[in-house]
Amino acid sequence: MPITTILAAIFVFLLVVVFHEFGHFTVAKLVGIKVHEFSVGMGPKIFGKRKGETQYSIRALPIGGYVKMEGEDEESKDARSFSNKSIPARMAVLAAGAIMNFVLAILLFCIIAYSVGDMTTTIGKVIPGQPAYEAGIEAGDKIVAIYGAEVNSWQEVTDAINKSENKQIDLTLERNGNRIKKTIIPAYNEEAKRYMIGIETKQERSIVKSVKRGFTDTFNILGQMFDFLGKLFAGQVGSKDVAGPVGIIKMVGQAASYGFIPVLFFAGLISVNLGFFNLLPIPALDGGRIIFLIIEALRGKPISAEKEGIVHFIGFVFLMLIMVAVTYKDIIY
Repeated sequence: MPITTILAAIFVFLLVVVFHEFGHFTVAKLVGIKVHEFSVGMGPKIFGKRKGETQYSIRALPIGGYVKMEGEDEESKDARSFSNKSIPARMAVLAAGAIMNFVLAILLFCIIAYSVGDMTTTIGKVIPGQPAYEAGIEAGDKIVAIYGAEVNSWQEVTDAINKSENKQIDLTLERNGNRIKKTIIPAYNEEAKRYMIGIETKQERSIVKSVKRGFTDTFNILGQMFDFLGKLFAGQVGSKDVAGPVGIIKMVGQAASYGFIPVLFFAGLISVNLGFFNLLPIPALDGGRIIFLIIEALRGKPISAEKEGIVHFIGFVFLMLIMVAVTYKDIIY
């Protein structure tokens, strides 16, 4: 396995999981829960430093991390234990991990949008020898209409050019405050597999637009996750549509081969998926634990820790069996 794939996979997994655990850690501290340890990585400890009551550790296996809180998985009489805090406080701690995953995704998509820039209808480059160059189109010209219909995005421009095939296309351009018209016949590009006229967009960087894009991309992916869940219940999802750790590492490696920006995008995608998945009402996940808190609120008393522990254990075994099956599929295919 290439070293770039290994490094990119470690970066993505650590970034996504550490943000998740940092969400639990931060809210636990805010509501006064005693946190024994915040660990980056799993397995044997290679570095540790205690600050106050909390041990901060770096462990040998860079595959995740965890937050160890007083009374989270055991009975505790400590007033500052997780189990002795109010239901809203415990819900906030449990939900914070997923929320931080969504925050991370928004930040990553903002960075990507600003780095790549926002595509405009202004032409940034005209390729010599191509139809646009022969027609006298210049860099700096702004495409304002096609066939007399106003255009507002670069996607509209490229779609209209491709759909015209090898028929002439009428462009209205704005140059130095004046409007001019050009008639061009697109040429088919074998490499791109589409009709083109030989122009490239001028990209502009905007913090406001980048922030908007960060939120939009995150919510779009969340929408796709709900759509996936609906198809899953409808039996329209097969094993080829899901991937385990091995499959994800392969995809990270493919993203890394194209540069750092694709890796950031993939990290954002994984972060949204992790946040969404963790909020599902499945035992052993944060969403399953939140369901137990809702039942506690309705009953007026908690379900015994022993019974809840058994349910979460069964859920954990079920999830591990699915993980093994998906990983096996990733390896043989």
